[in-house]
Amino acid sequence: MTEQVGAVKSETVSYSYRPSLLGAPRAFTLTDLGIDWIVGGRSGSIPFDKVRRLRMSFRPNNMQSHRFVTELWAEGFPKLQVVSSSWKSMFEQERFDDAYSGFIRELHRRLANVNGTAQFDRGSSPFIYWPGIVIFVGAAFGLAALIARALQAGAIASAAIVAAFLVLFLWQAGNFFRRNRPGTYRPEALPADIMPRE
Repeated sequence: MTEQVGAVKSETVSYSYRPSLLGAPRAFTLTDLGIDWIVGGRSGSIPFDKVRRLRMSFRPNNMQSHRFVTELWAEGFPKLQVVSSSWKSMFEQERFDDAYSGFIRELHRRLANVNGTAQFDRGSSPFIYWPGIVIFVGAAFGLAALIARALQAGAIASAAIVAAFLVLFLWQAGNFFRRNRPGTYRPEALPADIMPRE
């Protein structure tokens, strides 16, 4: 076997997670040429120059409030989804913040070196985000009106309960919309608000 003088081989970087308790694990490996993937009994390899779009977003769920997702689309290949948390047991998900961040940063670095045409999107789709903002603002005003009505009627306890719910709603939904503002980014400058803190 001959080795080319001056050839630089990158080390492989891997990441895996379990998307659901009973679902098959998903494993990804970055090689010099692309991203190898295994989902249950299916597997494949996507060359970096075939990747046409990435989307990074903040997607909490009922079991994990601090969860991030990167989706990858490539011509002629299935969509890949890389998630920052994994199911550990029936009632617990574990966070893989450091491993996820390292993998996503390296994916972007290798894509930027090979693929100059890929599109890098952040947040939710505008077709979902902006109607969601309208509903969010409407619901917040509706709850505020309920509080005012309860206070006028002298129902202090009811007003306090609705006020507590409003604060929780503004904190949770507001954080979701703040992080998931639609837009684009450069692969060398990943948006900090849709990446786990390392």
